[in-house]
Amino acid sequence: MIATSWRRRSAPGGMIVTFNQAEFPAQVLAEFGIEALHPDDLLERLIDLDVEAVCAAARLDRVSLKNPPKSVEEYLADLERAGIPRTVATLRPFSERL
Repeated sequence: MIATSWRRRSAPGGMIVTFNQAEFPAQVLAEFGIEALHPDDLLERLIDLDVEAVCAAARLDRVSLKNPPKSVEEYLADLERAGIPRTVATLRPFSERL
């Protein structure tokens, strides 16, 4: 179900997920049916589709960090520093699931 919904909302040819969207002009990518998305935009789409799945994936990622282990707040702070502040703001109310 997620794959079907995702296909309807994304470009027919695919997408490039990058922080550096300036290197991928929309008009050029459109010729190939591709869109460039910032990671925050991709995660926003995924959260809209299934917030529980995103929380579960984030939890798996966080608990896999062993050296050093990260608390939920440390993990969210790392994500924010990595450049996805909207995702962090959206996930913060779900902290107990992360």
